Amino acid sequence: MRFLCDEMLIRLGRWLRAAGYDTLIAGPAAADALLLAKAAEDARILLTRDRALVQRAKGRVQSLLLPDRIADQAQLLRQQLAVDWLDLPFTRCLMDNTPLEQSDMELVPEAARGLPGPFRKCPRCGRVYWPGSHVRRMMAQLESWSDRAAAHPSGQGAR
Repeated sequence: MRFLCDEMLIRLGRWLRAAGYDTLIAGPAAADALLLAKAAEDARILLTRDRALVQRAKGRVQSLLLPDRIADQAQLLRQQLAVDWLDLPFTRCLMDNTPLEQSDMELVPEAARGLPGPFRKCPRCGRVYWPGSHVRRMMAQLESWSDRAAAHPSGQGAR
């Protein structure tokens, strides 16, 4: 699945990228016609909180109207589109959506080199990623949105 998030869903778009989904995020004040054209051209699912945009999309591109809260958005995506929040985590650049490559160790900060990895870099922007505390916190959030967490009443996924 490939997604296009309108400007109201920047945060969700970054979370989808963190989960490994090819996700474009519209720039500020992107015209509805441009969003619809891009979604059609790239066969992307348009995600929005704009009811009028969903109406315009009908019959042209697949779209989904999302609620306000990020947790509710994540749940709806899991239920309606079978988004697997744990399928390929941390395989895309959070900033520009490019698939990540293995990083050379000299690019990784010295303090992080002792971590178990993986160490990745974005070939487009050069950003380097490693499994520090930020990634652990993000992974915990992805796990909370997954089917595995939903299957357990305590909210804790099977490990």
